[in-house]
Amino acid sequence: MNSQTSLLHHQLDYLKLPFLKAQCAELAQQAAQQSWSHVDYLARLIDGQYQQRLQHTIQLRVKTARFPVLKTLEQFHWDWPKKINRLQVQNLFRLEFLAQKANVIFLGTVGLGKTHLATALGYAACLEGHSVLFANAIDVINHLSAAQKKSTLKTELKNYLRPQLLVLD
Repeated sequence: MNSQTSLLHHQLDYLKLPFLKAQCAELAQQAAQQSWSHVDYLARLIDGQYQQRLQHTIQLRVKTARFPVLKTLEQFHWDWPKKINRLQVQNLFRLEFLAQKANVIFLGTVGLGKTHLATALGYAACLEGHSVLFANAIDVINHLSAAQKKSTLKTELKNYLRPQLLVLD
């Protein structure tokens, strides 16, 4: 490795650009072979770094949300229950209710898929860049009751108010 490459790798480490460091030589070779312009080469490098960082951010959001298990809308079985309004549920996944600061409530008996849909909605919000927290309603009540007894309710309540989407199961 020559001194210029060594300096470049040091600078990319300092700037925390691991994709650029790992791929700059390989993409430069492809660029030379395929006659890419400088801008095309740079755009591919930057897009790779962007995609890597975006995926890392999504993974962090999902981890912070504390989902019990990841579910998606695509995994939902629409054949049961029969009376579910599919179009209305699918419309919720446009996430417009977040901008309107509106609430969404899934009501029904046990086993109809309320938790699945709520988890999938939270996961979709994570993918779109929103902060999410998934919590069990009983645990939240117990946690806040204990905080009230310790006179820390205001502080603890902020943990539930901070995310853009709070999913209570």
